[in-house]
Amino acid sequence: MHDDFLSRISKYRIMWVFVLFDLPTETKKQRRAAALFRKELLSDGFSMFQFSIYIRSCASRENAAVHTKRIKYLLPAYGKVGIFTITDKQFERMELFHSTEKTQSPTPPGQLTLF
Repeated sequence: MHDDFLSRISKYRIMWVFVLFDLPTETKKQRRAAALFRKELLSDGFSMFQFSIYIRSCASRENAAVHTKRIKYLLPAYGKVGIFTITDKQFERMELFHSTEKTQSPTPPGQLTLF
């Protein structure tokens, strides 16, 4: 019962940060800014969920706030960017499809342990 309780608690503690963006790519400067923004998201541990949607699992609401703040600092001069967070429990209820075939949701990465 204890493990079940901890599992339920962690599903409400673990957060997913979503970054959605629509950036202009008409000029070389705009394409470079869009590519740099995507590169910075990847270097901050985000994964591409769909072409302009990147996601990252965070161990807590506080950790999600750190990454959200970092994204706000990296915002490109032009375009639209949306950021939101959901709990792991909410994320697991998402239904994902590739064409008409249902797929599995990404699982949160394991905790990193430093010695």
